[in-house]
Order: sequence, then structure tokens, then C-alpha cells
Amino acid sequence: MIAVTGATGFVGQALLDRAARAGVEVRALTRRPQDPRPGVDWIKGDLDARAALTRLVTGAEAVIHVAGVVNAPDAAGFEHGNVAGTLNVIEAALAAGVSRFVCVSSLSAREPDLSAYGASKARAERLVMASGMDWTVVRPPAIYGPRDTEMFELFKLARWGVLPVPPREGRSSLLHVDDLARLLLALVPGGEGVSHRVFEPDDGKPGGWSHYEMARAIGWAMGRRPWVVHLSRRSLERAARADRMVRGARAKLTLDRVGYMTHPDWVVSEGAQPPHALWRPQVPTRDGLKATARWYRDNKWI
Repeated sequence: MIAVTGATGFVGQALLDRAARAGVEVRALTRRPQDPRPGVDWIKGDLDARAALTRLVTGAEAVIHVAGVVNAPDAAGFEHGNVAGTLNVIEAALAAGVSRFVCVSSLSAREPDLSAYGASKARAERLVMASGMDWTVVRPPAIYGPRDTEMFELFKLARWGVLPVPPREGRSSLLHVDDLARLLLALVPGGEGVSHRVFEPDDGKPGGWSHYEMARAIGWAMGRRPWVVHLSRRSLERAARADRMVRGARAKLTLDRVGYMTHPDWVVSEGAQPPHALWRPQVPTRDGLKATARWYRDNKWI
């Protein structure tokens, strides 16, 4: 049995799907009541609820810590959700005698000076590494797939035939959420070559994707050939302020995000991929994007 935080989110739901197919029992943290799900024991609470965290981790073989804040109005929001929340899970696991800890971080932790989000993820990683547990940190790049609400914005824009993207020189790696879920489960046993390691998984495309290539691939998935518009940092900052005025706390484009969106290199590091004997990506990105667009249509998101 494994304990999972963030189980109701985009990555967490994919992880539960994978665990069910593998016959792995899961104890999952949730803030709100959930429908019964075979193989899942829902624990009501959040990362601030010490008693709930104790119930979550007691008797678990390992903890997969997925929960985190990806969007917050200020640095304090990231600090509370990503740093203090991670510390609470670590302390509960240590008190319960759980030794294995798999932490989902972010590629943004590689450049903590660019954003409050990346800085909070880097601090959370340091807490995991100093915990004394048998840990592995996973830094995914841009994740896409069914249920995603972040890259969904790009699919919506592609439908209208225009896709604004960051400056032309930037490149990023991509990863399908199901490939990430498979990796997280594969890491649970730990062991040589896995424990005390930081991994940066991707779809296997050497050199990642340019912003133009990614935009055209999303357009293709939507059956369109979009006009790709490269926006300068200043233009993105103006757009972030406008999004804040229109959508308030629900804004997807924030000034903090502009900080790392305009960084030119979000390609996974050479040599940081998980061992090939343990895991390799299985979802070709163009196929995955096409299937994701179909899921958005089938579920009336677009």
C-alpha cells in the first residue's frame, strides 16, 4: 500500500488509474468527499492536517508526494503549499516509520531565481534530501494529457487558429501524464541507481521542442494550422496583468510564470533521465496530443 498526496489532481488521477491497473492499494488524501474507487482508501484532510497525514502514511510502504501549488498570488502562497506542506508530509512519514519517499518536484527548481514557484520547489527538494529517508525526486518538464487545466489553455487558443508563445529562442521538454504516473510507481521500491537521485524524465525527443514546434503540434492535434505569435517578455508581462484584472486569483498567466516562461532552456538535463531498465516513455507526443485534444472534446471542455 502506498500513500499519495495530490491524488485528486491532474497527475494524481493518472497515478490512481495506473495503480489500479497494477493492483496497488492506495491511501489518498483529499480535501473534499470523493466517490468510492476500488483499491483507494480516501483520507479526508489537507497538507496542514497533522492527524489526517498520520492516518495517510501509517502502515504505508512508501509515500508519493504529488500535491503542490502551481499558481499563487504571491510567494507566501507557494511557500505555504510547497515548502511547509512538504515538511508536514515528511514529518508524518518519519513519525510513522515510513522510509521511502518519492517527491514530484518541477524542472523549474533547476532555476530557483527565476520564479517564486521554482524557488519554493527547490526549497521543498532540499527538505526531502535532508530528511534522512530513502528519497527520489522527480522533476517533470511540461506535462500534458487528459484532465490537464494548464496546457488546456493552448488547446483552446489553437481552436481559434492563433497561438501566442514565449520568445522564439526557447525550448522545452514534454511528458505525457501517463508516462509520469508509470515512472512514479516504478520508483516505489527504490534501490541502487534510484535512491537519492534527482530524475528529469521526458518524451525522449532529443533537444526538446521549440515553442514554434510545440505550438504547431498542438494545432495539428486540434486539426488546425495556427498562426504562431512569439511574444516578448514585456508583452507577456502586459498580458499577465490583463489576465489578473479579468480573472483575478483564477488567472493562468501570472507575472511569476512569465519569469520562467521566458527562460530559453527548459529541456531536461543530459544524463538525468531515469535508468532505461526501469522506465522509458511510451507515449509518442504527437499521438498523446491528439488523444488529449479528443479527450477535451469528448468531455465538452472545448
